[in-house]
Amino acid sequence: MATIKDVAKRAGVSVATVSRVLNKNGYVNQETELRVLAAIDELEYQPNLVARTLANKRSGTIALILPDITNPFFPELARAIEDVARSHQYTVILCNSDDQFAREISYVELLAQRYIEGIIFASNTLSTEDIMRLKNQKLPMVVLDRALDYGYCNVVRCNNYLGAKMAVDHLLSIGCQKIAHISGAAPFITAMERLRGYEDRIRTYEWFSPDLTEPGHFTLEGGRQATLELLRRHPDLDGIFAGNDLMAIGALKALRQLGIEVPKQVSICGFDGIALTEITEPELTTVAQPIYEMGATAAKLLFAEIQGTLENKQVYELDVSLIQRASTERSGDVVEPQNSGRR
Repeated sequence: MATIKDVAKRAGVSVATVSRVLNKNGYVNQETELRVLAAIDELEYQPNLVARTLANKRSGTIALILPDITNPFFPELARAIEDVARSHQYTVILCNSDDQFAREISYVELLAQRYIEGIIFASNTLSTEDIMRLKNQKLPMVVLDRALDYGYCNVVRCNNYLGAKMAVDHLLSIGCQKIAHISGAAPFITAMERLRGYEDRIRTYEWFSPDLTEPGHFTLEGGRQATLELLRRHPDLDGIFAGNDLMAIGALKALRQLGIEVPKQVSICGFDGIALTEITEPELTTVAQPIYEMGATAAKLLFAEIQGTLENKQVYELDVSLIQRASTERSGDVVEPQNSGRR
């Protein structure tokens, strides 16, 4: 294999000149640059990326730290980030944290040693202190989907509270008289915001009760178990709003196991808009996040910060939309929520 010294000898220049051409760092006149590039082609020279990284403290890579890659919501996010990174001639290192803060920090420390140029976090565990510590390392970062406005970094998220109210309004509009909620894990901001949207919309109804909510931990099996428990406590419930689509699919599975018809007896609405909601039977109504747009926006913000063109830290909150499918389609006229059942 040809070395940088071979290229320099063939082009009749110094090793330092070849390095400047490769790294686009420093002045080289056009004639000399063309001679170096021709020598690289002739010798089929492949730069030593490790050496270049050590010399420049730049790796041409960013990291994406996700809580759970098995959740179908996150691969679409990752795809968008990778597409934007490729357009900037960067690669993406994917890290799966399982929502464990210690694992996230160990990833950050390892990646910093390898001169990673920026990180996108989809994290439930980062605190303000953690953000400040990372910012003190001068490491560009964007927090995606699951964070509040820390004021110290850019955040990309959707309007969880409004989306939850949209889901409940839809279930009320088709005639549901008693709506339960399967929530995500309690400390996570997305779970709390969706729970708050649900409760704020129905707390004035006579049938409202705190035990109409059951945690499903954002998993399919959690959604199934939560549905069984909710039906044990409230066998007359006729609507379920699940805090994400995986839990909604779990609810659908539980209802089928019990021989309860969807949507004739119980209607279901999820949240996220993952592709799996289109292949269930019946297909699931969902409050859809613009998943690809969220990932692409986060990546564009990160590269703007890497390039030094982004000054102000902001929260970018994207809109959600209700997609109605068969899991909430009931025969007969659509009805409006009745005031007679309110306190």
